[in-house]
Formats: sequence, C-alpha cells, structure tokens
Amino acid sequence: MINFETAAPVKLKGVGKGFWITLNPSHSEEILICEIDKLLKKLKHLAVNADVVLDVGDAKGHEDLIQRIKLYLKNNFELGLISTSPQKRSVPTERIRQRDLSKGWNQHRSEVLMLRGRVRSGQTINAKKHLVITGDVNPGADIIAGGDVIVLGKLSGNVHAGYPDKEDAMVFALGFNPSHVKIGSVSASGSESEVGISPEFASVENNKIIVKDYMKASPFRRMPWPEAI
Repeated sequence: MINFETAAPVKLKGVGKGFWITLNPSHSEEILICEIDKLLKKLKHLAVNADVVLDVGDAKGHEDLIQRIKLYLKNNFELGLISTSPQKRSVPTERIRQRDLSKGWNQHRSEVLMLRGRVRSGQTINAKKHLVITGDVNPGADIIAGGDVIVLGKLSGNVHAGYPDKEDAMVFALGFNPSHVKIGSVSASGSESEVGISPEFASVENNKIIVKDYMKASPFRRMPWPEAI
C-alpha cells in the first residue's frame, strides 16, 4: 500500500514497452500535471508510442481526476494506450491481461513497427509501413504491413506485405511456412511442406509470388548503399 502522506506527487517507471505512472492524489491536479509533464519531456523520443498506465494505488473517488489527466496526456504527447490500473493486481499481470484482451497492435505514428515475442493464433498485427517481428508467428495469426514483413523466427499464419497495392514489398522469415501470402494485390496459398533449412523470402515476379533462398538470392544485393526506411 502506498503511503500518500510521504509519497512524491508522481513516480514513473518503465514496464514492458511503456511506463507505469503512480500519482499521489493528495496533491493538486495542477502539481500532478506539472510533474508528469516534466518527466515525459525528459524522456523525449522514448515516450513516443509508449503505453502508459495511471495508478493511484488504493485511493478512492479520483475517477474524474484520472480522466482529466488522461485527456491531457492524449492532447499533449504522442503516447500509445493510456489506461488505468485496476486495484490489487500486480504490474506484470495487469499488462499481460491488457495485451491479451486487445490481441493486437496498431501502428499509427512510426513508419516501422518492431515487436518482440510470439504472435499467437487469433492476433492481428497492423503496421503502417515495415514490420519486424523477433519471434514466431503462429498459425491463425494475421500479419498486415504497408511495406516489408521481416520475421526473425518461424512464419506461419496469413501475411499481407505491401498493403494495399505495393508489389515491390517482400516477406522474409528464418522459417518460412505461411498458410497464405499476399504482396500488394498478388496472393498465393502457402505450402504444406516442412520449413526449409535456410531463410527464405517471397516477392512478386511477373505477377506471381516467388519464394527464394535468401542466402542465394538476397533481395538487397542490388542496393549499392544503405537506405533509410
């Protein structure tokens, strides 16, 4: 239990891909907003797209205060999900529950979305441009990206790169075994064969999706110099 008589107005700590902000409601709303403002501005780009959980501990009757602070954060910072912590739940447990309830991530501000961990059946991942996943994509998952899709693990499920009509995009995976692949407006059913022994990528050639060995036919070999994406 937090002792608000001695606690600082605002405490911030990193949790997962975001931040947990503990508020001391015994201070005025003006002081709380001022302290939050200072902390988030110090973080600079680290706060962009970060999820934030607001916590008042065991204090009761501060719903209106929380809603006003949430509105302030939404209007003044480029944050991700802003939520309130239910009482008597640990930080890790609550964040896991929030993630599983949403079963997906949507990227609106950053050009590249990077995720770490397994994408499970029933989850949908949407990226505005390129998508990088360090982990496996299970059967039954849906992956959609405006640019390239790069999976540093086994790729199963359905994948659509170059959404909606960018046919120069590619799909790469260390273990390439999707059930359905679509690049731009060109689509193909996946193979039921076992995953190959080397990384593979899919691209569009002559209006067909072709899968190649990445080490033998690197799609980036033709590029003379690195390009920012």
